[in-house]
Amino acid sequence: MRMRRLRRSDSLRALVRETAVDPGDLIYPLFLCPGEGVRHVIGSMPGVFNLSVDEAVREAEEATRLGLGGLLLFGLPETKDEHGSGAWDENGIVQQGLRALKGTAAAKKLVLIADVCLCEYTSHGHCGVVIKNGDDWTVDNDPSLKLLARTALSLAQAGADVVAPSDMMDGRVAAIRRALDAEGCAQTPILSYASKFTSAFYGPFREAADSAPQFGDRKTYQMDGANLREAMREIELDLEEGADMILMKPAMPYLDVIRAAREFVDVPIGAYQVSGEYSMLVAAFEKGWLDRDRAILESLVGIRRAGAEFIVTYFAKDAAKLLG
Repeated sequence: MRMRRLRRSDSLRALVRETAVDPGDLIYPLFLCPGEGVRHVIGSMPGVFNLSVDEAVREAEEATRLGLGGLLLFGLPETKDEHGSGAWDENGIVQQGLRALKGTAAAKKLVLIADVCLCEYTSHGHCGVVIKNGDDWTVDNDPSLKLLARTALSLAQAGADVVAPSDMMDGRVAAIRRALDAEGCAQTPILSYASKFTSAFYGPFREAADSAPQFGDRKTYQMDGANLREAMREIELDLEEGADMILMKPAMPYLDVIRAAREFVDVPIGAYQVSGEYSMLVAAFEKGWLDRDRAILESLVGIRRAGAEFIVTYFAKDAAKLLG
């Protein structure tokens, strides 16, 4: 047996290739901010910007031309408060963006996914209601559910095709499903960040979304990166509560979790190639240490091979151009 027989040419290799990435498998994240004509460079994420709504519309038009599957929208509000009220404001920045995007022809060919969380909107930077007692503090789970459900409903009513809770509060999928169903949004799917791990790879995102905690960390609600079985339990509970799809985050350090999830459940699975994964690769490209085009595609193929059917990635546009 000679395994190299089927590696002799580009055409043979293409014929027997087991895993493929298509532009339609890729979701491009956008960070929306107030203003007009704004393309603010994010220092730790070269090539990624905070965008005003008009600029986001231009990005959507390019995403459509490239054949991308959709957009994942995050917001930077003008003001913040303890409860993150900007997250469910009818005139909030993501709500404005959704309405503007829905008014374009481009949006008809893209899935518009709205992130559901409070961290970008709270003055303390945590993903739920915080109770402080002197130097001690805790994120109060159940009161946070009401605010998350209110946020998801507001985003669905503004035009989100999918709502994606990323907060990791217990019971948030059920709370969101009840709120959506009760208010005429029963057809809006929930893409749950079912296993979102506490990770050092989120660092650049916190600059992009201005969402760093002002005290403490998120280890009491995001998952411990050492726990695979716990991730399966989180997935199981979210599906029982009404999630339609699940998202794994981060991707590269947790490919085993993606594979285990693919073998565990029979629902659509996505993975988020997060900001630190992106910035790490871009830094290597700038140093000339890695071949940019090959490394981008190889990183995405690895995530697909692990079992993700779609990938949220800041490389979405670059990859689509490479894929032709």
